[in-house]
Amino acid sequence: MRGRGHSAITLLKHFILPLVLNLLFGISSVKAQKTERLPSDSDMVQYLSREFDVTFTDNNRIVLFKDGKEKFADLFAAVRQARHSIHLEYFNFRNDSVSRELFTLLIAKAAEGVKVRALFDGFGNSSNNRPLLKRHLDSLRHSGIEIYEFDPIRFPWVNHVLHRDHRKIVVIDGLVAYTGGMNVADYYITGKPEFGEWRDIHCRVEGDVVAQLQGVFINFWNKVTRQEVSGPEYYPGERNARELFDSLPPDTDSTAGKKRIGLVNCDPSQKPRIIHDTFVRAIDHAEEQILIVNPYFTLCRHIKRALKRAARRGVDIQIMVSAKSDIPVTPRIVEYTVHKLMKSGAKIYFFEGGFHHSKIMMVDRRYTFMGSANLNSRSLSFDYECNLLVADTCSTNHLIDIFNHDRDHRCYRLTPERWKQMSKWKRFKGWLFHYLTPFVWREPGDRSYPRSEDDALCDFYPPVPHSHA
Repeated sequence: MRGRGHSAITLLKHFILPLVLNLLFGISSVKAQKTERLPSDSDMVQYLSREFDVTFTDNNRIVLFKDGKEKFADLFAAVRQARHSIHLEYFNFRNDSVSRELFTLLIAKAAEGVKVRALFDGFGNSSNNRPLLKRHLDSLRHSGIEIYEFDPIRFPWVNHVLHRDHRKIVVIDGLVAYTGGMNVADYYITGKPEFGEWRDIHCRVEGDVVAQLQGVFINFWNKVTRQEVSGPEYYPGERNARELFDSLPPDTDSTAGKKRIGLVNCDPSQKPRIIHDTFVRAIDHAEEQILIVNPYFTLCRHIKRALKRAARRGVDIQIMVSAKSDIPVTPRIVEYTVHKLMKSGAKIYFFEGGFHHSKIMMVDRRYTFMGSANLNSRSLSFDYECNLLVADTCSTNHLIDIFNHDRDHRCYRLTPERWKQMSKWKRFKGWLFHYLTPFVWREPGDRSYPRSEDDALCDFYPPVPHSHA
């Protein structure tokens, strides 16, 4: 009996107990692995790669511009140094002094043999109080610029409501590219009389992400024009743009040339929810902080709920919106929306002394999501949009510094007391208009902008000679 008891104890001690413990700790270890969260930037890189086939490259540089003066000075300098091709895609080119200078440069480059191609959106142009007219387009084409309008607005008009091209992309020689929130207009430099300065964020990138932006432009160009533009000359590969664009201010960060960037491109016919889902995922997986600047903050319910969930987790949420807007109904909807978020724990700041048109979100001081997409139903569901996921702490911290400076010097914070000081009529309109959120779509043109400039600006285009045939 003793022998059997001793054998049983030995079996229990040396075989069964270790097996049970191993199973228990093994299972808990597996569970820990399953629930272990990646840092938010790594999580977003993996998510976008897995769910939307976004390719991230690690050899990039990025230079940020916080206003139109910086952006256009840099862009014009790059255009002057172009050798092979200049590709431009904008929601609109406002026919004013800035586009005059740009098109004058482009005509000169076309005369040198540089291939110049430009796209603009039909609605973006028609909503502009200084649109490009047929005679302007004929003149530009005669001067060597290929320029096309995406989906011109024609009767019965309603068939042009949905998919608009809201991207802002310039690619030069396949080596440097520009993208962000700015179109081509003088008010990015001079502001507007009804609200002052026009604030916006744009950027120049170098590295392999340029080839991705080039691919977006060329694919869309071929779709609009039914051409078949292609070839290695548009994709020169990994070359140091510094060698050919040496006059442009460089990226001076310690991470220059090593920045991880992915292109989050929304083609509504292929990936209509990519930007919407990126916002939701980023907010849901934020660990410490979310900073947002967006001009038309008329949120869908998914992003609204994600922000409330993040606030309940203790994430520091700071949202900057403009006290004034260039769409009449929008400010009331924005006020109603941010008041609800304030009650959930978000910090809300109203930008004064101008209009903040930037579309940026910084998460956990680790990465930035920036580009052309507004946080309204049109950008998140219908438009062609282009954003960058910049998984770089240096670039993110630069944008945080801009955010903090604007917050501390040019904003007031929304508080319960401040909300009560708003007129009851204004608050009522916010409640009423928020039911229109799904229909507050368009980014407006400039109909309200006074035509105080010399109308001769509209006629700077070289005249098209009459045919004698």
